[in-house]
Amino acid sequence: MEGKYCQSCGMPMGETDEMYGTKADGSKSGDYCKYCFENDAFTIDCSMDKMIEICVPHMISAHAGMSADEARNMMREFLPTLKRWKQR
Repeated sequence: MEGKYCQSCGMPMGETDEMYGTKADGSKSGDYCKYCFENDAFTIDCSMDKMIEICVPHMISAHAGMSADEARNMMREFLPTLKRWKQR
């Protein structure tokens, strides 16, 4: 997958900073979307599995013909590569 993605949910961030979350000083976060990160903190304290379940309906609506299982499997492969979920 190419392009800039939220390092928590995997959402495409687009070409502008409109979708970026905010740091404590109000500046834009370079890593996380506005749905996942606000005022220098994650908006949802959850496990990666819970994040996958939150994202599945959005994936299905964004990709015509994609099943919940296909979306879930795609997220299970992609989310572990993101900054928030990488094994430390």
